Amino acid sequence: MQTGKERRFFMKQKRVSGILLHPTSLPGPYGLGSLGSEAYRFIDFLSGAGQSIWQILPLGPTGYGDSPYSAFSAFAGNPLLICPERLVERGDLDPADLAGVRMPEGEAHFGFVQGFLGRLLHKGAACFERQGAGARRAAYERFCSEQAYWLNDYAIFQALRSHFEHRSWNEWPEEIRCRRDSALHFWGEELAATIRVHKYAQFVFFEQWFALRDYAASRGVRILGDLPIFVALDSADVWANQHLFHLNEEGRPLLVAGVPPDYFSTTGQRWGNPLYRWEAMAEEGYAWWLSRFRWNLAQTDLVRIDHFRGFEACWAIPAEEKTAVNGQWLKVPGAELFRALKAALGRVPIIAEDLGLITPEVEALRREFGFPGMKILQFAFGSGADNPYLPHNLESDCVVYTGTHDNDTTLGWWRKLSGQEREGVRAYLGSSGRDQPWELIRAALASVGAYCIIPLQDLLALGSEARMNTPGRAGGNWGWRFSPGDLGVDLQQRLSALTALYGRHLRPPENGP
Repeated sequence: MQTGKERRFFMKQKRVSGILLHPTSLPGPYGLGSLGSEAYRFIDFLSGAGQSIWQILPLGPTGYGDSPYSAFSAFAGNPLLICPERLVERGDLDPADLAGVRMPEGEAHFGFVQGFLGRLLHKGAACFERQGAGARRAAYERFCSEQAYWLNDYAIFQALRSHFEHRSWNEWPEEIRCRRDSALHFWGEELAATIRVHKYAQFVFFEQWFALRDYAASRGVRILGDLPIFVALDSADVWANQHLFHLNEEGRPLLVAGVPPDYFSTTGQRWGNPLYRWEAMAEEGYAWWLSRFRWNLAQTDLVRIDHFRGFEACWAIPAEEKTAVNGQWLKVPGAELFRALKAALGRVPIIAEDLGLITPEVEALRREFGFPGMKILQFAFGSGADNPYLPHNLESDCVVYTGTHDNDTTLGWWRKLSGQEREGVRAYLGSSGRDQPWELIRAALASVGAYCIIPLQDLLALGSEARMNTPGRAGGNWGWRFSPGDLGVDLQQRLSALTALYGRHLRPPENGP
């Protein structure tokens, strides 16, 4: 759990910087980045480069399209991130289980990992069951008891999805779709063995995650997590809390989330997430949200709220619409929610993703609760000196990025600019443009923004081939991974020198981590 001292660290540190990298993008032989040795080495690289923050994407179990923003649970961890070598060390697997497995580096192999790790977790769960009593068994029982409020629903949800051939929960038989007590009891016994595997997988995920987070803290590195505002329709959250969402009697959405036409898409983005019944949330004292924030803040040191503007008003699209064009703004009681959060947890370290169509009301909500906003330098050029993303217009209460996971890499962005646009960037930065993306990285680090986050792809000077996500594109996203040996001493020293030059170099918390 995060201590008060750790939270005060970020209140005292005036200028910090870090790197954006999702754990799936780490190298490793088993097809996907994991919470194993490469993650620890990345933390060492961060600390040695003077970086205070590791920003990640959501950690939930990914569903369709492998998107971390479309998860089967807002509380569970992604089993695909479990390091099988750590399970060997724990005695849950044999070394022979991993022998001869080596997938190509540089890209994510989600399909392979799902099958490979799925088999290993079944074997690991069986071995763990046979080990009997002991400290780790006691830790497992404690985990299942403390997290029962989400774990029980998640485990039976995943077991049922497998049994019903991965169909969405609203296509299951009525008695279990509607969660009748008799059906829950029957399926809980019928699928007991599979349910135990899913509980074991969650236990080992968080066993590995909290060990990694503790190591990061020991090196002075804090984790910046990511909390999507919406949850997937086909998720344990919606199935277990149907009254909190705009659904009909068959469990099909009436209103879905998205954004109107914008920079990324002329028809907007139709995300498809069912919208919340905020009046039902309020009647329950926002209990579901408070539990969600509490658990996310236990896992990380800070949390970025994705699509923060949705807490003031959300773009509501009738479910039958094929695009996001024909929607309307619906008001959301965000201020009430954040007051309840403050009353329950005190001042929380939240960063607001306030991109897109931001109104004065959204800005007022962010400022009322003191949440830093985000400024993207790729958006800063081409519209004159008043552009709010230009460094001379920034305030300290913000997080400065060259780009995010939704942007092209900075080198890819630079290469796509017209000659006139490039000239404008050169003139503003006072540079030749021959050292992009480092010229934009320098501008981000030099800015007055208290926080500065750089995607690893920019530090590696990679082009569009390394882009993490293209909003609105159904497939081909989330697959980039860096390769072993990419994080050399020269890169570490270059980043460390610039970080120190602009007053952001890592300063560990007082009296140690």
